[in-house]
Amino acid sequence: MNLNNRKIIQENIQTTIKKESEALFYLSESITDEMCDAVNLLFTTTGRLVFTGIGKSAIVAQKIVATLNSTGTTALFMHAADAIHGDLGMIREEDVVICISKSGETPEIKVLVPLVRSFGNTLMAFVSNEKSYLAIQSDYKFVLPMNEEADPNNLAPTTSTTLQMAMGDAIAVALLCLRGFSQTEFARFHPGGSLGKQLYLKVSDLIVHNEKPKVYLEDNIQKVILEITSKRMGATAVLDDNENLAGVITDGDLRRMLQVGYNEALLARDIMNSSPKHIQISALAIHAFELMKKHSVNQLIVLDNNRYKGMLHMHELLKEGIL
Repeated sequence: MNLNNRKIIQENIQTTIKKESEALFYLSESITDEMCDAVNLLFTTTGRLVFTGIGKSAIVAQKIVATLNSTGTTALFMHAADAIHGDLGMIREEDVVICISKSGETPEIKVLVPLVRSFGNTLMAFVSNEKSYLAIQSDYKFVLPMNEEADPNNLAPTTSTTLQMAMGDAIAVALLCLRGFSQTEFARFHPGGSLGKQLYLKVSDLIVHNEKPKVYLEDNIQKVILEITSKRMGATAVLDDNENLAGVITDGDLRRMLQVGYNEALLARDIMNSSPKHIQISALAIHAFELMKKHSVNQLIVLDNNRYKGMLHMHELLKEGIL
């Protein structure tokens, strides 16, 4: 890359971020009582939140809907152009309609607004022009003040869509705080993602199909080697005669034993670690990962109180995306 191109790129990136960050700051200082009343209505409504828009505003609306649904607020998206061709049937009597439009004057919006009002639904607006048709016709308006878009021609939706997105996020966060939306509830809506797994996946879910390598205190070294090799967990638990955990032997322990001299007379009790790292079967998988990372080990003994239930390997946590 030549130096001139690098300079152009750097200057435009910095200018864009500066313009949008300044607009966001001004927005944060422009929150009105009307906006707060609108959010409170969204919190208390028995209906759904129906977001609509056209062009880039429609894409923003879809993102806001996704954020709301994942944080406990029922929402759906209705494209403004499709609304007047049948999709108005999506709207129920108790729903709140939120229309996103920078200008508030686009033809599709001006057709849609009187139809929504004829249904009797509460109408809210995300709009930058507070004197626009949409702003005047709405029951509540979120005015998103901006001087200019971030592009040099003041045309491409950049600053305006950033403000729309930020307001959508702010409303979603306010609603989840009002609802007392918890980590457990978040996990219910995100069971397939790594965040969800950190909040709900338990050690018991991961070890059900694992081998359970185990030897006893008086077992000889040949039995120990065979058990570690055949069960492929890189270690074996050592149990006493009452099936309680006494220790652990890892393949690292075997290598260290060979370094000082192999003795066929050695028993499991002679080479085991009597203070193995372990975790309860009911613990969250993320806690197992944190314990392994803290102590630089690749496997943990899994217990139910002091009863041996199996072994968990780091590979299983990585496979599940627990990071």
